Amino acid sequence: MAIETLAQLRQARRIVIKIGSALLVERGEPRAAWLAGLADEIAQLRQTSEVIVVSSGAIALGAARLGLAKGGRASLADAQASASVGQVALARLWADALESHGITAAQMLVTLGDLEDRRRYLNAAATLSRLLDMGVVPVVNENDSVATEEIRFGDNDRLAARVAQAAGAEAVALLSDVDGLYDRDPREPGAVLVDRVEGVSPAVFAMAGEGSSSGLGSGGMKAKLQAARIAERAGIALAIVNGTHDRPLARALDRGIGTLFVAQGAEGARKAWLSGRLAPAGVLTVDEGCVTALQGGASLLAAGLTEVEGEFHRGDLVAIFGPKGERLGQGLVEYTSTECRAILGLREDGQADKLGYAPRAAVVHRDHMVRE
Repeated sequence: MAIETLAQLRQARRIVIKIGSALLVERGEPRAAWLAGLADEIAQLRQTSEVIVVSSGAIALGAARLGLAKGGRASLADAQASASVGQVALARLWADALESHGITAAQMLVTLGDLEDRRRYLNAAATLSRLLDMGVVPVVNENDSVATEEIRFGDNDRLAARVAQAAGAEAVALLSDVDGLYDRDPREPGAVLVDRVEGVSPAVFAMAGEGSSSGLGSGGMKAKLQAARIAERAGIALAIVNGTHDRPLARALDRGIGTLFVAQGAEGARKAWLSGRLAPAGVLTVDEGCVTALQGGASLLAAGLTEVEGEFHRGDLVAIFGPKGERLGQGLVEYTSTECRAILGLREDGQADKLGYAPRAAVVHRDHMVRE
């Protein structure tokens, strides 16, 4: 079904609920009463929907247990150690909270690579599907005990959108520390809550302030908008609602307080996965003529290439930019970075001499490309 209002989130066949560290943990201790209320809401929601939880909190819980400074984020090693200890506590919290309603919880730790690699993505999707078929609530978190700064989601907002995509969910609810997206910094006089967004445009991104006011989490409003963009292109509705209140879902959905990003036209499964990928191996810059061709649905040809950045192999993800630095999209490249540099700006008849073999149809074929 098409979800057009916040209240209709309850009618989603499958929904992902994301909870941030600052909502779940306060001064190193779990907010037990708040979690009990949310668990009750999840139990009620499961009467009509299948539920997946994406929960932060492992680093905050582990840092408190280990007595580490800066909430365990003083260094990568501290964050990994905190996550290793805290994930045990986080899993126990959710298992106990849901068990009180007769619900079995499952822990599922993922890394960026698990959802960037197509085969591993499909494996994760199969695991989520099987757990839900058995009536289990998967509790998903990034595996921060092994993730590095270079290879990680960095926030659970985008992870939630990718999990929703893998699970075939219809909706995502991001529990935040504000009521939703405002037309400017919500601390400014006259700031207005935006209750509905039809497509995450540059103008919408311009509304986002820098960071979250909590200081514990890593996903500010811009990360939430990136998550909304991933979701909407996969045909998934996404809501940002205030999680700081008791029974936050009831407050948001019953009173219509929050921001709903309406799903846009769903791309095919492979292209939706491709558009949600977050870690390009390189960058291709193209000229104005190529920009026009790409906007018309064409493939990216070597003749339009003006610059190649990074080192990549055939089949890797690359980002595509125009001459003014505007991002045009991303796709799976047909050549290595060395080959791309060799045929830079060449038409088909000049490429064979450089490559030593007949050139392929395109540098990035339109069937393996998603546009901004």
